Amino acid sequence: MCKWRAFIFTFTHSSNYKFKISSIMIFVSEKAKEKVRRLMEDAAIADKPDYFLRVSVVSGGCSGLSYKMDFDNVKKPMDQEFEDKGVKVVTDLKSFLYLVNTTLDFSEGLNGKGFYFNNPNASRSCACGESFAV
Repeated sequence: MCKWRAFIFTFTHSSNYKFKISSIMIFVSEKAKEKVRRLMEDAAIADKPDYFLRVSVVSGGCSGLSYKMDFDNVKKPMDQEFEDKGVKVVTDLKSFLYLVNTTLDFSEGLNGKGFYFNNPNASRSCACGESFAV
């Protein structure tokens, strides 16, 4: 079965183009949800509904592509918005093509503390897990 089969596009033409993608999304684990909530509380933005977690893919790292995360409150015209377990995740359309069905997770183990991505689209990643290739 083709993994792109679940795409549902809504295409609107006006002064700008807008895509709406549903059925495929970015997921958040329970551990990542709790850590995101704590970080938002520490940054005093947990009670501000206009803030969200921005996830993007940028060039760099051993394997060619790296993940970038930050809190933001400004949406751009081509941004894709998802919500899982109460966490609002926003990404630009180009990054979303690399992040389809990816799960954001968090580990507190001795072998690597922090956020990491379970990305089914990655063909390889570097030993440290900070970058990937498709």
